[in-house]
Amino acid sequence: MKRNYIGLAMAALVALGASLSLPSCGHSQKLVSLVVNPPIGNYSTPQAAQIDFSATGTYIHPPETKIITNQVTWSTDVPELLLLNYKGVAGAVAPSGGNNCGVADIIATAPEGTGGSENVVIAYATVTVNDPTQINCPGFGTEVELSVQVTGNGTITSTTGSISCPTLCITPVAVGQTVGLTAFPQTGYVVNWLSGCTSFSVNDCSVTIPAGGVNVLASFTAQP
Repeated sequence: MKRNYIGLAMAALVALGASLSLPSCGHSQKLVSLVVNPPIGNYSTPQAAQIDFSATGTYIHPPETKIITNQVTWSTDVPELLLLNYKGVAGAVAPSGGNNCGVADIIATAPEGTGGSENVVIAYATVTVNDPTQINCPGFGTEVELSVQVTGNGTITSTTGSISCPTLCITPVAVGQTVGLTAFPQTGYVVNWLSGCTSFSVNDCSVTIPAGGVNVLASFTAQP
């Protein structure tokens, strides 16, 4: 019986020593990968609202996947295009405004280990800032609707030949394109350009097509 007690005691000591020799997972957790979501961000204009990006880290020792948006360092390779940590929110990104447009990377970095590892894990997202009214920007030339509404006695025609409108005409036109409209009032009538013209003079209206399309209103009224 005494031998049995001695054997059990020795086995317990061996097990204890083995457990003490194992590395402590709590002090050696290692970041092995990062993912930024969404992986692609698109702003329709340089004044568009912010997008909130998040960072997800995958660890080993012990294995774990968790959101670490507030723990990574955020940067971009085109700082003149994007505002990072917009309004103090980690991962919030907005266009810088103005006429800036183009494509940039959002970069998230974090140290590999919690014990002060010098290795860094990196993840990216691609961001496009669009401005369809600028010829050098992504999306220039996207088609939207040009609508012409006419009241009274006369006709509006376009220099493109796509509009000859006595009442209501709608045609697809490329954003950024300038369209000339000419009014042909019937005898005894004059034209009033009510809205939508970028510039106008007597019977002529020039429209530079904005990103959301445009509605031109015109009326023909009897001469006083």
